[in-house]
Amino acid sequence: MTIKVVRGNPTPEELAAALAVVRARAAAAAATPSGAQGPRDAWSDPARIASARVPSPGQASWSRTFWPS
Repeated sequence: MTIKVVRGNPTPEELAAALAVVRARAAAAAATPSGAQGPRDAWSDPARIASARVPSPGQASWSRTFWPS
């Protein structure tokens, strides 16, 4: 694997930190089976919206129908 600095003049410590992150990500990707999904992000979980109670009727209830408060 070759890493090329395109812009700037990083210190050896900065390069070591960047390389450590890249190597950790590569090791995590290699450890995950090819057909397995990673952990599900809470943002994309449909239960996040479905678990909220329905807004009570009122003047601005239409704006609260999708985003839970």
